[in-house]
Amino acid sequence: MDAAIRRVAGTIVGAPLTSRNRRELMYCGFGGVAGLAGFWITLVLLLSGLTISVSVIGTVLGLVLITTTLRVSRRLGSLHRRLLKRMLGRQVEAPPPFQPGTGILNRVDRRLRDRPAWRAVWYALIKLPVSAVQLYAVALTACGLVDVAYPAIWLLVRDHHGGSLSPLVAVVPVPFGGNIRVGSWLGAFPAALAGAACVVAAAWLARGINAADGRLVRGLLGPSSMAERVSELERTRALAVDDSAAALRRVERDLHDGAQMRLAALAMNLGMAREKLGDDDQAADSASDNKATVRELIDAAHRNAVDALADLRDLARGIHPPVLDNGLASALATLAASSAIPATVSTGIGTRPAPAIETIAYFCAAELIANATKHSYANQIKIDIHTERAGVLVLGVSDDGIGGADAGRGSGLSGLAQRVSTVDGRIDVSSPAGGPTTVTVELPLRA
Repeated sequence: MDAAIRRVAGTIVGAPLTSRNRRELMYCGFGGVAGLAGFWITLVLLLSGLTISVSVIGTVLGLVLITTTLRVSRRLGSLHRRLLKRMLGRQVEAPPPFQPGTGILNRVDRRLRDRPAWRAVWYALIKLPVSAVQLYAVALTACGLVDVAYPAIWLLVRDHHGGSLSPLVAVVPVPFGGNIRVGSWLGAFPAALAGAACVVAAAWLARGINAADGRLVRGLLGPSSMAERVSELERTRALAVDDSAAALRRVERDLHDGAQMRLAALAMNLGMAREKLGDDDQAADSASDNKATVRELIDAAHRNAVDALADLRDLARGIHPPVLDNGLASALATLAASSAIPATVSTGIGTRPAPAIETIAYFCAAELIANATKHSYANQIKIDIHTERAGVLVLGVSDDGIGGADAGRGSGLSGLAQRVSTVDGRIDVSSPAGGPTTVTVELPLRA
């Protein structure tokens, strides 16, 4: 029993000396400041947008402010998730990315219906009292550490005025007693004891408030609720079905218009050659002409057979490039070597992705290189692919062209976004006017 009490007491008193406590206090500091800033930014933008949109004249400006609030709230939510992961090691998955759609009205409508963004707004507003407690824990620790040092401070900074020592004031934040006046060196020890109590209390306060904040982050800034998740899965499933149907139609069309027609011509030419060779009733003087005609037909059949094989080979590459059998890095190097614009590849792939992910990444890179070749007027393309964190493959394709790429205008980028979303990936496009253009694709290592 005594050993258990000592163990519990040691855990309580020793909490401030652990590395975990330092991380908890760092999260309290950065998270508290970010929470205060996010609260005021969100509150000012949201109230301004709601107030202005009440009037008919200010409706447009009000909607712009509200949609800006929702965009900012998503960015703030991402910041809080990164702080929680980096400082406390608690991973919270991001909600599904926003799908802008096409057209201004459709964009505004989708933005206003963006549930993850509205949950992020709620988090920013609820974060205010949490931030206050987090910053209080940091202040309590700072005051406690100063108070613990008061016996040494008294010896270092004491002052003589008429033979008496000037008193010092030890600050003990409420509700732990306020100020303690220290009039002697021995009187500094109660202040030090109170400071040690403050440090211990701050350590456990930080753990408690950070645990509560972690639950808020998971509940409001994490993946969607069950209904929203089901809706997202239905949408991605529909995209997958449409993509597979389009692929089948493309295969059928390529077979019908390419290889099938060439093989049909091959059969006809061989049939005609057989008829020529089998006609023994022709006059002898026309034998040489028949042989020449047969030779021409056989040559045409050979050419058609070679072309049909080439078409079938291209078709097979379109379904699954054989170069991927040697790995994604080798496939991208081959792709860069065949680019019309000089391209360089840098790789840092740890665990090899699943075959389906490799195929998606390869065709994304091929499409992005083709887009840059057609529209960017670039002099150089850079391809970078690496595993950024556990379970995530990141493909980046950038060029030094004129920029102006927009995934929301029905370009090939929107098709890439649909293909990537079928495996819960995401795509980010940065292409200001004048360039450069950088497209980042994030894919899971396993679908």
